[in-house]
Amino acid sequence: MKKTFVIVFPVLSAVCCFRAADAARNPFFDGYAHQFGASMGAGVNGRQLVPPPVKPVPFSELHLQYSVPTTMFYLPARFSMNVSQTVGFGRKYGWDWTSYSIPILYLTQDVSPLHGEKWYAGLGAGGGFQLVKNERISSTFLFTFKIFMGYRFTERMAGEFYVKHFSNGTLTPENYSYGFYGLGITYNF
Repeated sequence: MKKTFVIVFPVLSAVCCFRAADAARNPFFDGYAHQFGASMGAGVNGRQLVPPPVKPVPFSELHLQYSVPTTMFYLPARFSMNVSQTVGFGRKYGWDWTSYSIPILYLTQDVSPLHGEKWYAGLGAGGGFQLVKNERISSTFLFTFKIFMGYRFTERMAGEFYVKHFSNGTLTPENYSYGFYGLGITYNF
């Protein structure tokens, strides 16, 4: 019961903070109401929330997202439905990365407290499920955290650099996390 409350209360609190946003003033959307994004990340081994890029591993993330504009505490934000496919190959640092090729479905809220005419920076968080548990993260439920920087090439297209972390928030003893550094592109419509 205690773990359920710890998970459900922050999620419900975050959802209550969302409100409809004016897409014209949101640096993610530049006046549009929908966004599609695709990205690819390279894996790093590390348990930190922002893993340093010093231990690259043969592990990648392919990611798709659909987003709509929101605000969070009156800051411009986006709410996204995400699907990622992790792809591992080979062994490194004692882990068989091939066994971690698992789809992940999750929801996120990204907020941009820093932005200019063509650029934006921020952080995001969310939760979801990996479809298979494993010895690296022994639960299907996952939390995600991301920091990112973006640059708008046109009013419809932007590029993003991100650092992303997946873990189960220590809900189980096995929680070695997944970490990625990646590049992506977004398209507004």
